[in-house]
Amino acid sequence: MAKSKNNAKKLCYISVPSQIINSISPSSLQSLLESPKKSSRTTWFFIFTATIFRSPRLWFSTLFLVGFFGMFKFGYNPNTPFPPYPCATTTQQQISISNGHLKPELGAFLQNERRGSWELPLVQLGAQGLEEDVEKSGFWKQPDGLGYKPCLGFSRDYGIASQGILKDRRKYLVVVVSGGMNQQRNQIVDAVVIARILGAALVVPILQVNVIWGDESEFADIFDLEHFRTVLANDVRVVSALPSTHLMTRPVEGSPPLHVTPSWIRGRYLRRLNKEGVLLLRGLDSRLAKDLPSDLQKLRCKVAFNALRFAQPVQELGNKIAERMKSKGPYLALHLRMEKDVWVRTGCLPGLSPEFDEIVNNERIQKPKLLTARSNMTYHERKMAGLCPLTAIEVTRLLKALGAPQNSRIYWAGGKPLGGKEALLPLIQEFPHFYNKEDLALPGELEPFAKKASLMAAIDFIVSEKSDVFMPSHGGNMGHAIQGHRAFAGHKKYITPNKRHMLPYFLNSSLSEKDFNRIMKELHQDSLGQPEHRTSKAGRDVTKYPVPECMCNNEPYAQL
Repeated sequence: MAKSKNNAKKLCYISVPSQIINSISPSSLQSLLESPKKSSRTTWFFIFTATIFRSPRLWFSTLFLVGFFGMFKFGYNPNTPFPPYPCATTTQQQISISNGHLKPELGAFLQNERRGSWELPLVQLGAQGLEEDVEKSGFWKQPDGLGYKPCLGFSRDYGIASQGILKDRRKYLVVVVSGGMNQQRNQIVDAVVIARILGAALVVPILQVNVIWGDESEFADIFDLEHFRTVLANDVRVVSALPSTHLMTRPVEGSPPLHVTPSWIRGRYLRRLNKEGVLLLRGLDSRLAKDLPSDLQKLRCKVAFNALRFAQPVQELGNKIAERMKSKGPYLALHLRMEKDVWVRTGCLPGLSPEFDEIVNNERIQKPKLLTARSNMTYHERKMAGLCPLTAIEVTRLLKALGAPQNSRIYWAGGKPLGGKEALLPLIQEFPHFYNKEDLALPGELEPFAKKASLMAAIDFIVSEKSDVFMPSHGGNMGHAIQGHRAFAGHKKYITPNKRHMLPYFLNSSLSEKDFNRIMKELHQDSLGQPEHRTSKAGRDVTKYPVPECMCNNEPYAQL
């Protein structure tokens, strides 16, 4: 591409240590960033000189700035965080690191904020250059969705049965759901289906206080209750509380075993529910079988993909942050599972240092019940079996091998990693455009949600679901839910790390980078979010694999 003839108009920013930036007031920094009006050089010189001599403070500041920029002119290169080429031409320069994450260029941020807008600036790479880079990189290419579209048409018998179920005022189902936000979502989906199986009205689910995060959020704090009730109006009656006629009723209590069928639920609870009027269920995680009649599978999808919309304040902030990420092109969302409790539960080690490995091992010794992975396997065996989260180094190598450009804009979701910002350095150093919600939110925007772990997780969910590419570093409820949402939206790109097969190549130091990259692409060519039949493997959840029950295509080429 031909070089621009007007080189004088190119923008050039120099990275400056945060200590210097923090000592300059916003008004002073703004005045430095704004270009002065054109005037006579002679007049400007005398005014400038007179001003300097009247103000000793300005005189010393001028000397400092002249000396500072003189260092760069004469090639001085001390061991400080300055870039070797201040006017780089390929990547956006950053001027501060806050909380361990690179912040957008401060001057542009201040200007945009005062105009009432927010955009991540592209200092060196113009919009046209970014578009060309996106076109060249196959990393952003979306998988072939084979034309699959949502199809949630219910059978005639289902519609006939709905008339009687919605009129019934005798039976009520009360459920208490536990876990984190995404685990609660799964249980709410199954609670609706169980209410339908029993022909009962569903009382708005009660969210148990999370023992890890202490989040006391209620259903309506996280989800849009009126939308939930409206979407399900023809399937299940949703009520806010038990009617006065049932308040003194002694409820039937239960906690079903794993993977029960609709016939088991009816046989166990229906007769007593008809008599007592109220059924209270706890602990619904994975209690309902994955294989259900077609209408009930469609109901699962309807709840997961349509009815469970986030509450308006959460949805609006999530949308804003997603728009800020999208303001200058495509972005990748990473769900990083690097928190201390994840390392403890999986029986894995973070690999940061012996000190952090000891912290994890001591926690596991003190609380052996936290270990959820196979206890008869060593750490190395778990690692090679693909049961451990990927570290920042492994995520970085995989992304590079799959063709992620260095200027890729990355949103990372997840809790605070064990080891803090040091644990993320391999990713930040390779992909400097690295942000999370704290980096992207304007002052005060996160304050209403700061002490609500479920609401913070919901914001991550929204931004991740709207990304151009999504990749989790480990399995889990959020990754599974987003996989289903992206499939239902037309099979947006979703990278599933093939950990069990790829990790031996990570340990092979004799493998060239070219061969390593080729192997990684071959291992993941079928793990990029393409349509997959749920029924091709036993035990799959329809809210993760909505084909064929909830998505359909009659075209011959769409057969999998």
